[in-house]
Amino acid sequence: MDKIIEQMLTQHETVTLADKKNSIKEIMQEIVLCGLSRAGFFKSAAFYGGTALRIFYGIERFSEDLDFSLAAPDPDFDFGAYLPTLEKEVRSYGLNFRVEPKAKTADSDVKSAFLKGSTREHMLIFYADEQTAKAIGGNEVVKVKFEVDINPPEFAGFERKYRLLPIPYEITLYDMPSLFAGKIHAVICRGWKNRVKGRDLYDFVFFRKNRTQVNLPHLTARLAQTGNIAAGAQPALADIKKMLCGRFDSIDYGQAKADVLPFIKNPAEIEIWSADFFKGITIDML
Repeated sequence: MDKIIEQMLTQHETVTLADKKNSIKEIMQEIVLCGLSRAGFFKSAAFYGGTALRIFYGIERFSEDLDFSLAAPDPDFDFGAYLPTLEKEVRSYGLNFRVEPKAKTADSDVKSAFLKGSTREHMLIFYADEQTAKAIGGNEVVKVKFEVDINPPEFAGFERKYRLLPIPYEITLYDMPSLFAGKIHAVICRGWKNRVKGRDLYDFVFFRKNRTQVNLPHLTARLAQTGNIAAGAQPALADIKKMLCGRFDSIDYGQAKADVLPFIKNPAEIEIWSADFFKGITIDML
C-alpha cells in the first residue's frame, strides 16, 4: 500500500464493513480536493456543502458528495479541463480510479463528474482484507460525485484553508456564515411536501451549536434565485426565522431521522428532533 494512503487510514476508526467503505470514500474525497487544488481549480471555485463541513469544520457525519461553486458566474466554465490532471493525481497513489464527466441531459447551472473504482479491488489495496473483499460483489463500485455550480448566488464569503494529506495543499471554501446560509436555504427549499433531508437538519443543529451567524445577503440571493422570494426583496432575519418555523411544522421527523441515520455514529443525537425542538433553537439565531 502507498505510505501516504496508509498514513491517511490511521485517521479513520473502522469497525464495520460500512466503516471501511466510507473510509475509502473519504480518503478519495481528500485526494480529489488535493488534485483539483494542484490543477488550479480553486483559483476560480470554492468548496462548500456537507463534506466541507466534515473535512474543515469537524461535523461528525459522513457526507457522500463534493460540492463546489464558482466565485462568480461563468456559463463557459470548462470543468472537464481539470479532470485529466485529477485522474493522473489519483493514479499516482497506485489507485485504479477513473474520472468520468456526467453528460448533461438538460440545461443546468451544475456541471458534474464522478470518480469510480472497484470496491473489491480497493478493499484489498486499502486493507489487504481478502475475506472481506470476497464478500463484496464484483460489480460494486466506490463512487465519489463532485459537481460545480457555474451560476452561483451573490455575496458569498470565502476563506483559504490548508491540508497536509495526501500532500500539503491550499483550498478556497465558503466561510461558516455563507455555509449556514446555504444550509438554511436547503432546509427551507429542498425536499417535497413534508419530506426533507435529515442531513440538512443535522447540519442545521451543528451550525446552531457553534453559534454561527448567517450571511443574510447571500441567503437572500439564494432564495431569490430559486424563486422563494421576489427578486429585489430584502427579508429581515425575523422573516427567515418565520420561514424556517413554518417549514419545521411541516416535516415528517420519522422520515428525516431515517434519512440521516446511515450517516452518523450516535443515534441519540437525533432522538429529540421535533418541530418544537427546531423552532426552539431557531428563536435566538443571529
